[in-house]
Amino acid sequence: MPHRLIAIFVVLCGALSCRSESSRPNILLVLSDDHSVPHLGAYGDENCKRFSITPNLDALAAEGMRFDRAYTTAPQCAPSRTSIFAGRSPVGLSATRFAQPARAETTFFTDLLRAGGYWVGMDGRHQHLDGRNRDLDHVTDGLVELGMRGEAFESRFDHFVRGAATKRDEILKVGEKVDLVLDSVPDGKPFFLYFGFSQPHRNWGDDHDGIDPDQLVLPPDWPDLPETRLDYARYLAEVRDLDTGFGLIDNVLEKRGLKGNTLLIFMGDNGEALLRGKGTLYSRGTHVPLLVRWPEVVEAGSTSDILVSGTDLSATILEVAGLSAASGMTGVSFLDALKGKAFEGRDYVFAERGWHFGPIMQTDGFDLSRSVVSSRYLYIYNAIPERRYSPVDMGRNPVWRRMQSMAKQGELSALYQRLYFDLPRPIFELYDLEEDPFQLDNLAGKEELESVETRLRVEMDKWMIRESDFLPLPSHVYDLERR
Repeated sequence: MPHRLIAIFVVLCGALSCRSESSRPNILLVLSDDHSVPHLGAYGDENCKRFSITPNLDALAAEGMRFDRAYTTAPQCAPSRTSIFAGRSPVGLSATRFAQPARAETTFFTDLLRAGGYWVGMDGRHQHLDGRNRDLDHVTDGLVELGMRGEAFESRFDHFVRGAATKRDEILKVGEKVDLVLDSVPDGKPFFLYFGFSQPHRNWGDDHDGIDPDQLVLPPDWPDLPETRLDYARYLAEVRDLDTGFGLIDNVLEKRGLKGNTLLIFMGDNGEALLRGKGTLYSRGTHVPLLVRWPEVVEAGSTSDILVSGTDLSATILEVAGLSAASGMTGVSFLDALKGKAFEGRDYVFAERGWHFGPIMQTDGFDLSRSVVSSRYLYIYNAIPERRYSPVDMGRNPVWRRMQSMAKQGELSALYQRLYFDLPRPIFELYDLEEDPFQLDNLAGKEELESVETRLRVEMDKWMIRESDFLPLPSHVYDLERR
């Protein structure tokens, strides 16, 4: 879109004048799919360490910086990924509906990189920036007409592949694929490459070789059932496949001599498709792994507990490249943290939950909620408390069917009945993440935490106002209840 690129070029002239191409690193962004903390050995996960699930990603953490408090802006892949590339919240982009692309005039950080001299490529798992891989014909036609899909959209990249999922039987070919892509980068030109994995997105395989379901440690908010253990073992097998694929990509960088001058960012796009994960605003829905390696800049084996939002990747990448963010981007660069410098960072990160592909009358199809996370607390606002919980991508799964049957027969414990089946859900949920990391005890309404709850509710109000949110403010609901 020439009018946008011309405007970008004008903005960038000043920034580029003092930064030569040879001094700028290559940038590789790798996203896993439905992968939340703690599922890497580097995060101390007992299961991953016991069964050696993630040796390559653990090695990456040892070579770079591990971020312990990184969060996505949504617990669903499409809005989360769009937010990463646009540097804005899904609410601010009007892209909260699953697979709704950002408007054509929205600037991605990749537009700025390309206008600033970078070769820009997209490959691997579909990134959802131009909608669903396959949609209704009239929906696709409408997106094409608006420049949100098709040739007008794809021309924003030097290399663009849509929907090339990395299935289990294709993992061993990932290195060859990336090697071939890098062949097309002009000599002497820095590159940005996005590569997305399908793992560990459902549907995963039936095998779990070497992972004994009976030896797995389960979180306390999951019922200990044979179905739960088997499902979890299969999930971890997918995480292991992801790790294998990542290792092959890293080998390509090593072979090509690119490792020393490449900023490598590995992040989960949203939480795991397991109980109280994907589709929820609990920790396993938005708290994701983030590992960054940049030799001679980022200290090997370092860690950071700063709060990071998915929107912050754009600001950080652009600053690394010596470029300025576009107007409207709200990300906060954490480059100083990468360099080991003093960095205050964020006090809060926010997330939203909107419609997800699925039955419209179930929670996996339609729910509206917002969250704010501080250094210690998680606060959730459920705008439609009458919606029944249903795990995303698990509606027909044996685990969920068994739990539904047990609930109907009165066989579930009081804890699991409350967490998964009681209605209405609370409008407000407050959790102390230090004392209650699995969010079992809702502290909302407790007199001793009134000041904490008020502060978080006010911060959520202010964020919703800044983002032009369409939901009623939580303080309005709060005040109404007390009249």
